[in-house]
Formats: sequence, structure tokens, C-alpha cells
Amino acid sequence: MKSTKYQFVPIVLTVVICAFLVYLLFFFIKLLNFFPTKEKIQLILYPLDILVGFIIYIKTSVDFALFIGKLMKESPGTISRIAIESGTALGNGIGTLFVLTIWTFFKEVPILMVIMITIASLILLRLAQDGLQEFKTVNMKLKTVVGKIFLVFKKINSLFDPIISLILPHPSFSQKTSRSFLSLFMFSLTIPFVLGLDDFAGYIPLFSIVNIFGFATGIFLGHMILNLLLFASPKTTVKIVSLPMVVLTGAVVFLGLSLFGFYEAFHLLFNLFI
Repeated sequence: MKSTKYQFVPIVLTVVICAFLVYLLFFFIKLLNFFPTKEKIQLILYPLDILVGFIIYIKTSVDFALFIGKLMKESPGTISRIAIESGTALGNGIGTLFVLTIWTFFKEVPILMVIMITIASLILLRLAQDGLQEFKTVNMKLKTVVGKIFLVFKKINSLFDPIISLILPHPSFSQKTSRSFLSLFMFSLTIPFVLGLDDFAGYIPLFSIVNIFGFATGIFLGHMILNLLLFASPKTTVKIVSLPMVVLTGAVVFLGLSLFGFYEAFHLLFNLFI
């Protein structure tokens, strides 16, 4: 009975915050559509777009799941869980809206759009490399083959390290055993930005092939479900998102999105000067 009471408030809050972010996204897109842009964002929810956003978020959330699992262990209790959930959910929502805003205005200036898509594609290529590196450490049968492919990715990505290293933060948060509610909330608010800045940037190439409203809704749902699972069983959730097949699938998806982004950038550049 105590366990049920302990879970009830954080679970309800998780669902409520997700619903709030979807409504906020709806009105935020309506606001963006007031600006004189060439293309307006459709306020339609397609199941496929929601699914794509959900899958992309879950795949890029391994580091988030690991870190939150540790944070929850060091800050136990219902109040701490509420602070962590509300902080990370709002941080994820703000980050998504920020990237959407940049994309909305940058796409009106082709050369800026080319730069933005190219950087995002380089980030996705690095994410694909990270996925292969993780996969070859957990799957010994394919370690040799994947290792050779990984070295090719590493050589390519090393050419762009000076640029990508500025965008891909790998922080080591100094964790404390005791935090106030406000302190834990503010700390949690920053986690999606610090751990997920590369993920936010990686959304950009997708905006031209999916419905943004549905995609972003899928991201919010992914965050909600991941938090619910983390609260229910942190160890099991981390184990699931770290499965070799999940890791490999993510690497392949990131590679495909990266190549598509490079194609989009080249296509824009070609039409701009020729």
C-alpha cells in the first residue's frame, strides 16, 4: 500500500506535465505560424510521426537513463522524484521548442539552413559512431566486423572534431547526497541541455521529412514513458535501452539520417548557386 502511494503522485505528475507540454507545443506552433514564413507547420497528429519521435528519443536517451538512475538513487523520496521529473521534462520541452524556433527562422535563409543541417548531420554521424562503439563492446560475435566499420567512422569524424567537440558536451556532474527541492529541480532542468544538446541538434534534418507537431509529441511521450519506467525500475529500464539490438538499430538510423541531411544540404546549396 505504501508503495502504491509512493508511486501515485510522481506518475500522475509525469502524465500531467507531458499533456501540458503537448498543449504548450500546440500554441507555440500557432505563434510561430503567425510569422511571415514560406511554409506553415501543420497542427496535425499522424501516428507514424509520433512513433518516429518516440523511437528517436528512446534511442538517444541511454546516457539520460543512466544518469537519472544514479541521481534517483542518491536523491530518494517522493519529493526528490517530483523535482527530477518536473525539471527534466520541462528542460526537454524547452530544448525541443528552442530547436524548433531556430529551424523555423533559419529555413527562410538558405545558406544558414545549409550550415545548420550540415552541423546536425555531422552530429548524427558521431552518434552513429558512438552507437557502433557501444555495440562492439556488448556483442563479441560481430566485434571484428563492427570494429572495422567503427574505425572508418572514427577517421571521418576526426576531421570534424574541432567543430563537433564544441557541441557535444560530456559532463561529469558533481553529485551531492543532499539537495533541496528547488536545487534538485534547477539541476534536473539543465540535464536535458547538457546531456542532450547533440540530440536536440540531431532533430533538425528530420523536420523536413516528418510532421513536426507529431514528431515533437512523440519526443514528449518518449520522455514521459522513460521516466515512468525509470521510477518503476531504474535497473531494468537501463538494461532495456542498452540492449545490443536497440543500440545497433539506433546506429543504423543515425547513419541514414546523417546521409539524408548531407543530401538535403547539398541539394539546397546546388539550388542556391546553380
